[in-house]
Amino acid sequence: MLVLSRKKGEQIVINENIVVTVIDVRGDKVRLGIEAPRDVSVHRKEVADKVADKVSEKSKPPQLRATA
Repeated sequence: MLVLSRKKGEQIVINENIVVTVIDVRGDKVRLGIEAPRDVSVHRKEVADKVADKVSEKSKPPQLRATA
């Protein structure tokens, strides 16, 4: 993991087409602005995890019921 320090208003560039800007810092919260191409998905980690869980649930084969 790369760890960078940035101040309010400073930016980080990823792969020449994604720009992350530090918008605000208040206590232990940091507000970030992210500029990315439309074909790049940007989600908070907890949202991305839920999306991944739903996708994996849909890809599972249906459960077979045992018959007695």
